[in-house]
Amino acid sequence: MVSVTGLPEPAAPGPETCPVIALVSSAGGLTATALVLEALPPDLAAAVLVLQHIAPDYKSVLPEILGKRTGLTVEPAYDGQRLALGRVAVAPPGRHLLVTKDRLLALIPSGPYPPSRPSADLLLVTLAVAAGPDVVAVILSGRGNDGATGATAVHRFGGTVVTTDADTSNHFDMPGAVIARDAIVDHIVPLNQVAPLLLDLVGPQQRRDQQHGGQALQGRPS
Repeated sequence: MVSVTGLPEPAAPGPETCPVIALVSSAGGLTATALVLEALPPDLAAAVLVLQHIAPDYKSVLPEILGKRTGLTVEPAYDGQRLALGRVAVAPPGRHLLVTKDRLLALIPSGPYPPSRPSADLLLVTLAVAAGPDVVAVILSGRGNDGATGATAVHRFGGTVVTTDADTSNHFDMPGAVIARDAIVDHIVPLNQVAPLLLDLVGPQQRRDQQHGGQALQGRPS
């Protein structure tokens, strides 16, 4: 952009970037998500989004349950929330969780009828467009095929797609639907290997700082 003085104006700063892990699931997902989160360190060099199918009128205690199982900070996702390292944002009931081009979280009413609520596809598609290769999509236990289209978008925009295997998925429909897509999955692993894989992909903040020669993005204060 050129100013009225004829001199170039400074470019507007882009959205803050950091790796983003999305853990999506349905039936059997609580146990699977908790097992992944409890094995991740508090200094994880990534923001984490958790989405599990839940009835719109159900009072969810998922953030409280997960918060007791992990050293990461866990909170319900809210509209306008910024992605932050070492923090877990949980999709609330009755809302679809989206990610804007500025990497802020957005919530929209899901309504009383299917498709799956909250929608893993909507989350992953918007996350893929917003964050591209910074995305790690993890499809855990669940019935149905929600997440397969979203995982395809993550793959298309350069992100990484991970699923659990048939032997360790309580319900294999969701991981299986992603695997059935045409070569979009990067890693199929047992449930107990998801967290070690994530650490290999994103690492703790200190190691990531050393690799990139700078300071990792910090989240907002508690």
